[in-house]
Amino acid sequence: MAESASEAVRAEYERDPAILVWWATEVECASAVARREREGALTVRVRREAFERLDSLAAAWSEIQPAGAVRRAARRLLRLHDLRAADSLQLAAALLGSEGDPATLTIVSLDDRLVDAAEREGFSVEPA
Repeated sequence: MAESASEAVRAEYERDPAILVWWATEVECASAVARREREGALTVRVRREAFERLDSLAAAWSEIQPAGAVRRAARRLLRLHDLRAADSLQLAAALLGSEGDPATLTIVSLDDRLVDAAEREGFSVEPA
């Protein structure tokens, strides 16, 4: 299931395989795979492989859990940036994970609004 940005994302993962995600990432990824399957873009084999990769990644990544600090940061971000609720929670989790220094983390996203807000908050973003 090679998407247009797959190579750039794969290269970033190979450069730094440490992954920090917000608590709903696994569900968001599963949703994307299921949507592509419903659209007829995936064979059964490719879908199975995608879920196996997701399971492998999820077993190794670190998660930022939902907490008051994440909700408060997400509310602030919604007032400052053109974000949807889930994107504000993702960015808030990244801010918490960066321990106040966004320059220490790279955000990997294909969402233009999230990329713009992350860059404004001081994160580097891939694919750039």
